[in-house]
Amino acid sequence: MADSKAKSGNNPERIADGISELKIKQIEDEVASSYLLVDIGANLTNSKYSRDLDSVVERAKDAGVKKIMVTGASVQCSKEALRLTRLYPGMLYSSAGIHPHDAKTWTDDCYDIIKELASNPECVAIGECGLDFNRNFSPQDVQMEVFEKQVQLACEVGKPLFLHERDAHDDMVRILGKFKDRMPPAVLHCFTGTSAQALKYLEMGLYIGLTGFLWKDKSDDGVRSILEKGLIPLDRLLIETDAPFMYPNVRGSKIPANIKQALSDRSLSFLNRYCTFQRNEPCALPVIVEMIAAYMKRPVEEVAMATTINAIKLFGFS
Repeated sequence: MADSKAKSGNNPERIADGISELKIKQIEDEVASSYLLVDIGANLTNSKYSRDLDSVVERAKDAGVKKIMVTGASVQCSKEALRLTRLYPGMLYSSAGIHPHDAKTWTDDCYDIIKELASNPECVAIGECGLDFNRNFSPQDVQMEVFEKQVQLACEVGKPLFLHERDAHDDMVRILGKFKDRMPPAVLHCFTGTSAQALKYLEMGLYIGLTGFLWKDKSDDGVRSILEKGLIPLDRLLIETDAPFMYPNVRGSKIPANIKQALSDRSLSFLNRYCTFQRNEPCALPVIVEMIAAYMKRPVEEVAMATTINAIKLFGFS
């Protein structure tokens, strides 16, 4: 039945890249009336949310954030992230992995523990894993060894990779290259690199995840420039808050006036009322997508819809 439908170009249920045309039309209609967003990275296991997580999730819904992936950054954090998905089914999903900062905590049983966590349908990615040669909270050789093991695990279980990279582009490319013939889809989360680095990751088939980091980037060849040049195709773009981090300070002097003018009153009301430098929230996502769209000179509804469809494709959200 599915095959016969796929052969009919006029059938509204024709499957394209895992999403029916009818579903895409439904997303388009919802985005036209209000944002329909997916936050692919929020650290909701952070203690800053321990007292009012219900309110945080509810505010995200009110702001148009329909799904959130809760980031796993250690074994314990990954277990807690999975637990949260059971409290908010259909809204929260999780990843499982060990952040490069915590690579030094890796033990022989970590592989099997993460694999077991990833066997749950609510766990949709392996990570946050990767390399951070900026802070070096774990030795670089240990980071590379632990990262490679997690890429191997993602290949084994067939779930996408949620990647972290700071000042380690060449080694990231080298390690991922070892698995190029069998590596699952991946997103370079919270990208802050250069045009050349972005193009290399795109060439490798990766998605690029962007956060509120935009507000403070003023480099000649950074994220703002990449967006203005149109280097990231819409079908490879994802958005995230990285809450409670990466607060988008839209009042800052670094943001051009035309970008500030593109921000809607509704989105600003969520940001200004509920988010601070000390604690960003997923309800800040509408401001982030509006900033991205303004730098790209594209309609915000188009960017919102594209990033949502990308997230559904990558992580298999229902």
